[in-house]
Amino acid sequence: MNNIKSAFTIKDLENLTGIKAHTIRIWEKRYGVLQPMRTDTNIRVYDTKSLQKLLNINTLNNFGYKISNIAKLPEERIPQMVKEIITSKTVNDHVLRNFKLSMMNFDTKLFLDTYNELLAARPFREIFYNNFIPLLEEMGNLWQTETITPAHEHFISNLIKQKIMVNIESLQNTPPKVTDRTYVLYLPEGEIHEIGLMLINYELLHKGYHTVYLGETVPVEDLVNIKQIFEHVTFVTYMTIEHEPGETNRYIQELKSTVLTDTDTEFVLSGRCSDFLSDTLITDQIKTYRAVREFTDTLE
Repeated sequence: MNNIKSAFTIKDLENLTGIKAHTIRIWEKRYGVLQPMRTDTNIRVYDTKSLQKLLNINTLNNFGYKISNIAKLPEERIPQMVKEIITSKTVNDHVLRNFKLSMMNFDTKLFLDTYNELLAARPFREIFYNNFIPLLEEMGNLWQTETITPAHEHFISNLIKQKIMVNIESLQNTPPKVTDRTYVLYLPEGEIHEIGLMLINYELLHKGYHTVYLGETVPVEDLVNIKQIFEHVTFVTYMTIEHEPGETNRYIQELKSTVLTDTDTEFVLSGRCSDFLSDTLITDQIKTYRAVREFTDTLE
């Protein structure tokens, strides 16, 4: 936990809020809305309270409030006004803001309060498409720009997993309606991002399909063994990391020679690595989907 970020550069604020660094500097110098700290080398840095204030100011500004007027407000009045103006049309932006703040502050209560408020008004499927998936996409962008650390990602990912698991368990109490095919969900060795696969499992169960969830780090030989137990298998995986060029193609070639040896076995590859798969490897047995919903929308 030594690499947890507690101070952010102005570029970090830009990545987290969507406000250009140039604009932040103007707001800071002209209106004094932020009071940065200084490093030993005189570089401006900001704490999580500054991040929260900037997110709130941006919300008010998007609703037509002038920065000059916002700057005159008492500190405690700004978050109160944000709560007052949030409507059903803007709730998704508000939720994403709260989830990001929860992540940056390691604030479990804020995450749970925001989630439970959503759940009181929306079904879980709507929450994971409208709120969880945009959050995961935002996390990917923040990770690429080194705005968040592994600790931030693990913290919020585990909270999301908890909610998916609770809803999966409730569906598993109902016998499947479609029993002529088994969907076997797994992550190959070296792949650790499980949330996308969990969301697919939830959707399959929700639509009445029979699933077997194997989880992370499943060797190819285990897939071969599964075929001895179930007939009419569709293997589903979610791959986001290609450690070296050509790794995805080599993996699919291995599956074709060991697992997809009959015309009845199918394979679904979802996630960012689907972009790397060569067209020459795609057959009627192998289907690729960049996003979770691209695949789940094909299910009846």
